[in-house]
Amino acid sequence: MNLARSYVLELVNEFEGYNGKRFTKDLMSGITVAAVALPLAIAFGVGSGATAAAGLVTAIIGGIVIGALSGASFQISGPTGAMTAILVTLAAKYGMQGILISCFLAGVMLVIAGFLKLGRVIYFIPSSVITGFTSGIAIIIALGQLDNFFNVTSKGSLAINKFFSYFTGGFNPDPYTAAIGVMVIIIMLIWPKKWNEKIPSSLASLVIVLIFNYFAKFDVAVVGDIPKTIFLQDRLTFQVLKSVELLDFFIPALSIAALAMIESLLCGASAGKMKHEKLNGDVELVAQGFGNIVIPLFGGVPATAAIARTSVAIKAGCETRLTSIIHSIVLLLSMFILAPIMSAIPLSALSGVLIVTAWRMNDWENIHFIFQHKFKSGMAKFFITMGATVVLDLTQAIIIGVAFSAILIVVRLTDIDVTISEIDRDKLENIGIKIPQVSDKIRVAYLTGTIFFAVVDKLITQLSELENTKVLILSMRGVPVMDLSGVQGMIELINILQEHGTEVMFTSVQPKVLKKMQRAGILDMVGKENVFSSAEHAIITAHTHL
Repeated sequence: MNLARSYVLELVNEFEGYNGKRFTKDLMSGITVAAVALPLAIAFGVGSGATAAAGLVTAIIGGIVIGALSGASFQISGPTGAMTAILVTLAAKYGMQGILISCFLAGVMLVIAGFLKLGRVIYFIPSSVITGFTSGIAIIIALGQLDNFFNVTSKGSLAINKFFSYFTGGFNPDPYTAAIGVMVIIIMLIWPKKWNEKIPSSLASLVIVLIFNYFAKFDVAVVGDIPKTIFLQDRLTFQVLKSVELLDFFIPALSIAALAMIESLLCGASAGKMKHEKLNGDVELVAQGFGNIVIPLFGGVPATAAIARTSVAIKAGCETRLTSIIHSIVLLLSMFILAPIMSAIPLSALSGVLIVTAWRMNDWENIHFIFQHKFKSGMAKFFITMGATVVLDLTQAIIIGVAFSAILIVVRLTDIDVTISEIDRDKLENIGIKIPQVSDKIRVAYLTGTIFFAVVDKLITQLSELENTKVLILSMRGVPVMDLSGVQGMIELINILQEHGTEVMFTSVQPKVLKKMQRAGILDMVGKENVFSSAEHAIITAHTHL
């Protein structure tokens, strides 16, 4: 009920004062986004192992259902390149029905995730892991397009296996097919940015290639017939759901749900900064869930928020979520009117679009930042996640990346810094403390870090081996936490020091740590009079004890 209330309130605020001027902005931005989405929807439909029609249906239904229910006014959803990386493997193993069933189950998972308030989960995944994940997906997309790009056949379920099969099973590319693909890539790369604002490079390249092939008449594989209906023949029915073992599709569905969650929340966070509007992550997950439940019933593939189309919508003047709905209506009209033209698009041309899209989807700014500044942990997380994404399942890649990050954090937390110093008479005099004769048998140990099970041995080793020390002052201002093992280790350390005739004092202990030490009886061991608020007070008292 809280999510429903939040959605309604956001909807009321979004359309407050809505008028003809704002609708005109939505209309123009919707048409602009449709121009960008049209070639991508076709390319992602074919690239995912489905059909061009499936890609178009996904963009149409996703734009309406997810757009209407979205957690923000600006999200544009549909088929994406990242999702293609999962689906092409899924299609090879289970066929189109496997994609549809997994999409439906992923939708249910996303709805549950929304109601469990997992909308902030993206903030717990390190940026270098997401960057590596994205780059890994880009590699999978590019490798997955080589068959259509060269008109060859590969073997294997994973993209990396397909790539290596070229070296064992033979590689005989068709020059005419490859020429069209290369032409698309060149056009997209040299297309001026100013022109791109009016006519997207992906759309322009397909139009140019269509005109070229109309005259050249290259004998190449094309998209084929596109039905003039959004109810595709190969769609999910409840009879199919009843007849299959749904648990067989749990892992693929989990991968789709995880990717949809990450992509949608990342898109919302990034685009939200552009529009100065905050995404409601929980509502967005529910919207993505309902969208992916409905889409397979029409024959579409899984959808998620797309950052490229969303940013185009914002730059084109998007005012409300009507932009998403209008873009779907334009795509629907295009499907009916332009079907004969779109059916003649060469498959290698679509592969060219996807290869350029894969290159551009890399977060080059973040990659440059990580490597330019030589952040070793960031580079390690990037390469490990990217490699795992290419070689393993995408969900496993994220888990591996996050787990590796967690291990690095634990390693850093476990590294306690122990700095031992003798008394500096000049430093004391500078702050107004005068001691007639400073003893070299008093030392101060400055502890910085968390004292828990992993650092106990290091702490005891460093501090118990001090020689010629009558008083050891432990300054613990830099110790925010001490667990049970840390407490037990401190007791052991005090016993060792006292056996060697060393008096132990504490200073600058943080309240929570002090309370735990008191409960453990540590203060009774050293004497409560030996606990001070500052190292200076401890030093003065220590000299009176000699």
